[in-house]
Amino acid sequence: MNKLTIFFDSQCPLCVKEMGALKARDKHQVIELEDIWQSDFALRFPKIDPAAANRILHAVDDQQRLLMGLDVTAAAWSLVGIQYYRCLRWPLIRSIADLVYRFFARHRYTISR
Repeated sequence: MNKLTIFFDSQCPLCVKEMGALKARDKHQVIELEDIWQSDFALRFPKIDPAAANRILHAVDDQQRLLMGLDVTAAAWSLVGIQYYRCLRWPLIRSIADLVYRFFARHRYTISR
């Protein structure tokens, strides 16, 4: 994987902060950010359901493979040279990390406050 398009929620302060931090480290311009709330989103990305992408982070790699949740986080940070998120994908940690992520994603607006 050499590039990643991330579909993010620009109305979520934590999401915006995370994407900003990610892009700040993106020296080789390998991350493209797409706001799921843009009026033309469905036209430009017909295969991405904005409602689903609002519930769980979605991305598409340069092979047009769909990644979701912490798979996006681990891949994105790895592309910009930060490897420690990869541990969230280790077999023994993955299921617990995914449960925590789903809880966080569901309550991200409350947590943002």
